[in-house]
Amino acid sequence: MSGKSFPSPCVMGDESIMSPKAHGTSSKPVQDNLRWGCDQKTADRICNFNRHYAEHSGYFSTTAFVKDAKASSGEITFYDSNTGKPLYVAPRGRTMEEFLEESLAHGWPSFRDEEVVWENVRCLPDGKCEV
Repeated sequence: MSGKSFPSPCVMGDESIMSPKAHGTSSKPVQDNLRWGCDQKTADRICNFNRHYAEHSGYFSTTAFVKDAKASSGEITFYDSNTGKPLYVAPRGRTMEEFLEESLAHGWPSFRDEEVVWENVRCLPDGKCEV
């Protein structure tokens, strides 16, 4: 693996993680019935057929996510749409209000290092996190 690396707790991976597979960069499409009413087609395009862009800024606020997060009394686990593995648990080290404020400012959920489930996430040399 060459290129930039990031300090612990980050777990490095290489570009081979994103090599072509049976369904884009995954072996299968994203699951049906995604949480918060997320659109399956949009999720599949982003997760499996996209290397450079995510959903449009603010997309998550058009789903039930913000309402459900505000009603939550604790941490929320975010799962991979393909594998179902946990990727993030938030908020950690901040309040739900702070997590939502930062996420709304960035245009999509914004996670910090302590919120990443590193056994299921790898960081590429360009700084992008992948599963």
